Amino acid sequence: MGGSTRSGTLYVVSTPIGNLEDISQRAIRVLGEVDLIAAEDTRKSGILLKHLAIRKPLVSYHSYNETRKVDELISELQAGKAVAVITDAGTPGISDPAFTLIRSAIQHGFPVVPLPGATALAAALVMSGLPMDRFVFEGFLPVKKGRKGRIEALTTEPRTIVLYESPHRIARTLQDLLTIIGDRPAALAREITKTFEETLRGTLSELLAKVTGKTIKGEIVLVVGGVEKKRSADREIQI
Repeated sequence: MGGSTRSGTLYVVSTPIGNLEDISQRAIRVLGEVDLIAAEDTRKSGILLKHLAIRKPLVSYHSYNETRKVDELISELQAGKAVAVITDAGTPGISDPAFTLIRSAIQHGFPVVPLPGATALAAALVMSGLPMDRFVFEGFLPVKKGRKGRIEALTTEPRTIVLYESPHRIARTLQDLLTIIGDRPAALAREITKTFEETLRGTLSELLAKVTGKTIKGEIVLVVGGVEKKRSADREIQI
């Protein structure tokens, strides 16, 4: 869809996950045309907008105020304003509260226009070296309640598994996965598109050994191989 932005429309704008050059010309245009921008962290988004020389009203919209802010943003759409929603990095709605706003806008009958762009899960998947024709995205594992059950459900998952994790919990997650689903091939990607971008590949036990006792920085995407199908013991006899 080309041309100028439309009133009463929610634009879901993907932003760079690290390198500020990873933003589309269309995203720059839309951010410069909308009436206001809902941002997960106005300080971080302010850096991007300053880099792009865009000056627009910024509204803070995050997991702690989403219930109240959704109503306010819907009111802005009802008033005929064009609203863009962005996240700290990547595609809004993927493991962040933009999903609630998107769903509410749809329920109220407003057009929702996606502007595709960077997402850490896709970048990590293609760098992993693991099968990417079929995969399942699990986002962040629960920290406490429901954690073991979520991991146990992956025991029989044949598709490649993609997880998000914070640096201070990565060793625990690797250990939990190793204990519950076994020693699978895996890849750990961090600081994707940034100066200190790094991808570690190996088995879960090898990755655990690499991170144990070390200071790990940056948001992490963990890609884990699916369970291999067991071959039948009965083999076809060819004559």
